[in-house]
Amino acid sequence: MSVDVRPGNRPPRRWAPTLADVGDVALGLATTAVGLGVAIALVDGVTADSPVGILVVALAVSVGDLLLRAPLRWFAAVAGAMGTLVAGLVVQVAVAWVALAYAPGITLDSGWDTALVLVLTAIVMAAARWVWGANDSDYVIADVLRRARRRARRAGTAPDDGARQAGLLVVQLDGVAEPVLRQAIEAGLAPTVQRWLTDGTHRLEPWWARVPSTTPASQAGLLHGDSTQIPAFRWWDRGLGRLVVTNHPVDAALVETRLTTGKGLLAGGGTAVSTMFSGDAATAFVVMSRTRSRGPDGERAGLGPGPSFLRFFASPFVLARAVSLSLGEMVKELYQARRQRVRDVRPRISRGGWYVVLRGVTNVLMRDLSTSLVAEALMRGDPTVFVYLVDYDEIAHHAGPTRPESMRALEGLDRVLRTLEQVCAVAPRAYRFVVLSDHGQALGATFEQLGGRSLLDTVRGLMAAPGAAGVESGTGEDWGPLNALLTSAFGTGRAASVVGPDARDAREPAADGEVPEVVVVGSGNLGLVWFPRSPRRLVLEELQERWPGLVAGLAAHPGVGVVVADTQDRGLVAIGPRGLVLLEQDDAAPEGEDPLAPYGPRGGPDLVRAARLAHTGDLLLVSEVSSAGHVHAFEGQVGSHGGIGGQQNRALLLHPVDCPLDDDLCEDVGSERLLVGAEAVHAQLLRWATAAGLRP
Repeated sequence: MSVDVRPGNRPPRRWAPTLADVGDVALGLATTAVGLGVAIALVDGVTADSPVGILVVALAVSVGDLLLRAPLRWFAAVAGAMGTLVAGLVVQVAVAWVALAYAPGITLDSGWDTALVLVLTAIVMAAARWVWGANDSDYVIADVLRRARRRARRAGTAPDDGARQAGLLVVQLDGVAEPVLRQAIEAGLAPTVQRWLTDGTHRLEPWWARVPSTTPASQAGLLHGDSTQIPAFRWWDRGLGRLVVTNHPVDAALVETRLTTGKGLLAGGGTAVSTMFSGDAATAFVVMSRTRSRGPDGERAGLGPGPSFLRFFASPFVLARAVSLSLGEMVKELYQARRQRVRDVRPRISRGGWYVVLRGVTNVLMRDLSTSLVAEALMRGDPTVFVYLVDYDEIAHHAGPTRPESMRALEGLDRVLRTLEQVCAVAPRAYRFVVLSDHGQALGATFEQLGGRSLLDTVRGLMAAPGAAGVESGTGEDWGPLNALLTSAFGTGRAASVVGPDARDAREPAADGEVPEVVVVGSGNLGLVWFPRSPRRLVLEELQERWPGLVAGLAAHPGVGVVVADTQDRGLVAIGPRGLVLLEQDDAAPEGEDPLAPYGPRGGPDLVRAARLAHTGDLLLVSEVSSAGHVHAFEGQVGSHGGIGGQQNRALLLHPVDCPLDDDLCEDVGSERLLVGAEAVHAQLLRWATAAGLRP
């Protein structure tokens, strides 16, 4: 029988500070004092006559933080996350201003200098941790760890108490292929994962991400056990008469209502952090599908419960450090992009504009915020926690899956795993730690770079209607987390804050009464084409009658590997440049060259499933794939996913050795036996949760 050993369930004990407690306080004061000393030396409007004054300021900041925790926690519960942000900033500046204004030996010329001292102190402390080689992610949750360890010492409870109830922590690393993680391990970029594998606590295996190998499809399967409503990252919905774009909060909520049964992975008290869908979690933080939803009190859910944001927003120097390092990440992106241009790295795409800002926000600020929120959830003892980290995928789209800057992103993610491992060690539950990805990525020049024209212009040209009213989706996958954050914080009424290349898709294309003649969507090297003026999907015979050169022309295009269409009475057909094959007739032999041969043993089954999804296009295209596994994205990405080919379908699953894969959930993929599809991974996660007593 499991015993709840949380300190609140033990008889109260008289606490006396230990040597370790004193050491924690002394170390915190020393590092803060050093950071303040350097910052004061750099700011002209602040002077210090002696180190004593600086130490007094450091002590005042620490004591002020301690005394204001209780009222701030109450305020956060009432005012929510945005109120906590504002209050946290005001309190930090106010406490620092009082300390600098009244500490002996300190002269402060202007209140504005206080904010500058706070920012510079955060930068100095972050730089010192980097020089020292400390885990940068640890600083985000340092206060959480100190509180947990003190609580354990006071209660006399060992952190590794075997009587702790079980828990499940699932960390999704966006876009990381299993072979890429192994490469990072060999390069010394993932020492935490390497230690788990070497010590024999975990096993690393691939699972097959089916077409569409996109985040919304895989995450819907992982969290809800159903991805059948998602044919791509974005698609034309004939019933709604518009594009549905999954990184729009309103559309994410719409899709979840079509999927949920109330029994998702996180049902029964689980927590979702920075995900696209909720998995029926009881608590959701910056979850896209929940940003417009209403809580039990009728208020909009927004960012999530305010108290969990308190440590991040109100702790001295944590938020300032995150903002400062975000700016540093932007500078790093500018340098890395220029390095690619100077060295003439190919293939490559433009990496300027708003992407520079986006990388800084998502890869530092939002990663640190997610780490803090997960740490709080673990320390509360939430039974199942799922967090989504976008860092690698964000960079790899623009730089390439195995380019140096992309691989370095894995180094940062590994540090986050190390930090969460430390939290799990002192959490009230004994968490099983599972790391997985939703898909991989494949390298290659874009379709437009290859042929000089976009897929929409290519389709209209083959229709002999270059002026046809058409809609082509943007390249906005990377903007999803920021859209969720902005909508959670600033969206009002039914409106959603949508920024990035997909922002124009938030408007209904048919708002002026004219339905487009053709709609083209790219999800990596998966392309979908609709003819919306038809109330139903057109079959091949109808397409050939209306536009005789369209299908054959697409199949013959040098960037296209296969075109899939439905037929009047022979089922689906896959058409390549030099042959075709009927996909739904048993033992049908290819006519000419088999167009599916380059796509491996899952080419046929994956494309049949994708072409039979409810909202799929009239035509489904997959780019050609080279012998090296290179593909051509139908959108502006040099590292892409969504279709099939290369490493984009070999997602990773890193799981405890005492949680083995169940063979009945696996399928043969060539010579391997793998979990196939996110739904199979969902079923496996549910079995592990059930075995741990987390599910009925």
